[in-house]
Amino acid sequence: MPEKKHEPKPEPGPLRTGARVRVRRPSESAQPGRIIEDYAELTDTDERGHTWAPVHRWAVALDDGRLVFADTDDLTADPGDRPDRP
Repeated sequence: MPEKKHEPKPEPGPLRTGARVRVRRPSESAQPGRIIEDYAELTDTDERGHTWAPVHRWAVALDDGRLVFADTDDLTADPGDRPDRP
């Protein structure tokens, strides 16, 4: 059976690998960090059969040293980040 190829959907706006963001969690205040990976091609769990453990789209390295995984709705672009910076 041929394997399906998933193309990551480009995120509209400033969210991209390398962008500075703030991650909002219900249990704590917004934390600043940088997006280090986009897992868009893995977020379609229908064919993987595990809706009980959905993949979060973004891997974010927080400034305090933690690595977190978040959905687009959990992120806010850092207003000081410019697209021309890495």
